Amino acid sequence: MDARKLHILGAIVEDYVATREPVGSKSLLERHELGVSAATVRNDMSLLEEEGLIHQPHTSAGRVPTDKGYRTFVDHVATVKPLSAPERRAIRALLEDAGDVEELLSRTVRLLAQTTQQVAMVQYPARRQARIRHVELVKVAESLLLVVLILESGRVDQRTVPITAGLPAEHYVGLRDQLNRVVAGREVTDLAGPLAEYLDALPALERPAAAEVCETLVALAATRAEDRIMMAGTANIARSAQDFARDVEPLLDVLEEQLVLLRLFTEMHVSPGAVEVRIGSELQDRALQQTAVVGAGYGAGSHLAILGPRRMDYATGISTVQAIARYVSRYLE
Repeated sequence: MDARKLHILGAIVEDYVATREPVGSKSLLERHELGVSAATVRNDMSLLEEEGLIHQPHTSAGRVPTDKGYRTFVDHVATVKPLSAPERRAIRALLEDAGDVEELLSRTVRLLAQTTQQVAMVQYPARRQARIRHVELVKVAESLLLVVLILESGRVDQRTVPITAGLPAEHYVGLRDQLNRVVAGREVTDLAGPLAEYLDALPALERPAAAEVCETLVALAATRAEDRIMMAGTANIARSAQDFARDVEPLLDVLEEQLVLLRLFTEMHVSPGAVEVRIGSELQDRALQQTAVVGAGYGAGSHLAILGPRRMDYATGISTVQAIARYVSRYLE
């Protein structure tokens, strides 16, 4: 495609994103310095329509971009503007003093949602969320024990469990030290076997008390073993409801049921800081085909993304997602 037609396609996309109204040749000439006649613009728009890059929703209306048109715009036209120095400082200030990874991810999705006015999603770090840093045992009552599981990501999970063995608090201090030697540094999916071996090696009298704790640790670890997504800005879908040709309820169901989104992240193969854009029919799930997704890697096998209508500001979305992904990656390093 020649540069002039790309220029006109870019102008159509920009105007449609800004106004949500089909774009006609007259308005293009009024808003943009195209340097060509009205007849040339009309002819190029007809050629763009023949190539499936724009279409006319109504016979009397202007044109709107198709999925193929948005894709061509993203690949060949969109100019991704780097963030300004104040924007970079604001991102750094917000993310740098996060206390742990959980808080970092929470701040990240809120920042993405506020900056882009889209739904923001971040996948938990694939590796660091799944390794154990420390186990703590605290006897809080004669028959109650607090079991605390701390992950390398900084995530803390705890559960208070009833204990049947009437053992002193000092016993659980020793048990804690033994368990840390067994589980520290292991992935949460790799606890059952080592803990079973540990129990088998204990004297018979010590086994029941240790088994109560081991069962709790396995249960706590199981809740961390699954990939998870943190999300913010779902209300932005409602604000953009008129951009969706079909009812938004199936889309909201997909956002609530994260399996589809986890599969989407799994399909992404972008290195930290690199960006991938998927538009409409390029997304497999039918409910997501009304949307566009701009995603970036921020760590090995981990991604963050924004999701919104196909009529989104791709240049801003790409630059923001890319910049924030790089900051998160540096923080984790």
